[in-house]
Amino acid sequence: MSTIILCQLDDIADGGALGLPQHRQLHPAGLVAVRQGEQAWVYINRCPHFSVPLDFRPQEFCTYRGKVLMCAHHSAMFRFEDGHCVDGPCKGATLEAVPVRLEENSLVMEVREEG
Repeated sequence: MSTIILCQLDDIADGGALGLPQHRQLHPAGLVAVRQGEQAWVYINRCPHFSVPLDFRPQEFCTYRGKVLMCAHHSAMFRFEDGHCVDGPCKGATLEAVPVRLEENSLVMEVREEG
């Protein structure tokens, strides 16, 4: 296993979302990080409703009240802390989480080394 840095916590606006296109090799749909205060979570950039990207333009995401990420296509709303859909056409579904941790202001994840 190796550790990769996805971004700095400060790269994500508090209450906002950040696309991580430089890490598309980790998942073809790409990744999106969301932040609330000193906490951050990362999800696959794919809505469970129709498997479409959550962003309305590449790397541009809608958030609401600094607590939910909104799918730009059908307005499904997902809580930052667990990716659970609280409103919209896929209510009750969940975004696919990517396990990360905060290490010295960097959002990092473990990846398996191929070989």
